[in-house]
Amino acid sequence: MCKIAIAGGGWAGCAAAVRTAKLGIETVLVEKTDLLLGLGNVGGIMRNNGRFTAAEENIAMGASELFEITDRLSVHKKVDFPGHKHASFYDTAMVEPEVRRLLKNLGVEIRFMCRAVDVIMEEAVVTTVDGKRNAAQSETDMECGDEPAAERRIKALKLMTADGGRYTEDRLDADVFVETTGSTGPMGNCARHGSGCAMCILRCPAFGPRVSLTEKAGACDMTGERAGGVPGAFSGSCKLDKRTLSPKLQKKLKKDGFAVVPLPEELINRGKLSQKVCQQYALPEFAENIILIDTGSAKLMTPFFNLEQLRSVEGFENIRFEDPYAGGKANSVRYMAVGERDDLMRAKGFENLFLGGEKAGFFVGHTEAITTGSLAGYNAAMMALGGRMLRLPDALATGDLLKFAQKALHGGDAFRRRFTFAGGEYFKRMEERELYTTDTGIIKKRVKDAGLDNIYNRVFL
Repeated sequence: MCKIAIAGGGWAGCAAAVRTAKLGIETVLVEKTDLLLGLGNVGGIMRNNGRFTAAEENIAMGASELFEITDRLSVHKKVDFPGHKHASFYDTAMVEPEVRRLLKNLGVEIRFMCRAVDVIMEEAVVTTVDGKRNAAQSETDMECGDEPAAERRIKALKLMTADGGRYTEDRLDADVFVETTGSTGPMGNCARHGSGCAMCILRCPAFGPRVSLTEKAGACDMTGERAGGVPGAFSGSCKLDKRTLSPKLQKKLKKDGFAVVPLPEELINRGKLSQKVCQQYALPEFAENIILIDTGSAKLMTPFFNLEQLRSVEGFENIRFEDPYAGGKANSVRYMAVGERDDLMRAKGFENLFLGGEKAGFFVGHTEAITTGSLAGYNAAMMALGGRMLRLPDALATGDLLKFAQKALHGGDAFRRRFTFAGGEYFKRMEERELYTTDTGIIKKRVKDAGLDNIYNRVFL
């Protein structure tokens, strides 16, 4: 029986696991913390702007399961807030258990508190310029930049599993691998390029740092930049304890799903807009106001906010941060380890390694992670089964995003650009190409015309 190993249990890793499991492949997902979804436990925004179109494309192609969960758990729907229309806000406290139950019901083996710390490579045969064949490195670490002419194959993952306060070593062999480890952390990056560990939901001090499998296998990852050429970008929002808001603001959030509170001029910091990951929210309104969104908690749409200053604003006198705990000074730093991939979501230079989520590009958001994870999982399954792999056409927003992001890597400002269906330059492109629509009939017809209706649940040999 074929086996697929997925490293990283965020939205992308879960999406990949759903696809491989539903196609009948033995699936093992390793996650270094005790929770699935990663930053999805503090996000919560779905279906805003072009994400509606992308979600419906995924659903029409057969990847409906995770969207069904976020739709069902949305505490507010069809919300218009600054710069965004028809958004849904899912309950961030309830979504992870639902996704966990889904994966277990599908037969996915989930190994929590388990980190993939290295790779074991299969022996590769390299053809040199003069036609001679030589054995490449085997079951050893490869250095970043090693470029054998043949595509490399991964044989197994080296694992470190927390067990009763100790770490035990293990090995996970598989036929195909999917890396969805994200691009956030470890603590050293947040210290060098941020304001230190902000104690976010990823909890690196407790569960260990993120490890890049592409780099362990010899590839060179890309690092994003923000203003001034500083590596990485801050996560774009924080969670506040809703109970510590004034009763008036609590009532506003419950009724409307969001609140906009003007800031006094002396507290406006427009410079933070260029530091954050989520450039779709880098609008003047997000610097000139406190913008809150109800995701069960109160989501504060800024990377950080000095606690003493925040408490000086009416309605926030008793406020406390839920995530990150140090949201008064910092947030997690992302885009520190992005791999190169092709339109199949396969890692550049590898035969049996696929990428999803932020690991696969400078993508922002849960919908984007589910999109890339679903395609990576499907193509990993096709490789394992000997079937035909799928390229999404640019007649669909989901396919166009992937191609556009790839082409953008060759531009001079490539590492400062971010791609999301929800805003920024890519949403403008969606509008210009008339890909953005909320008409589900049109979306279903586009998918059907492309021959991709329910594709994610079909096998083509």
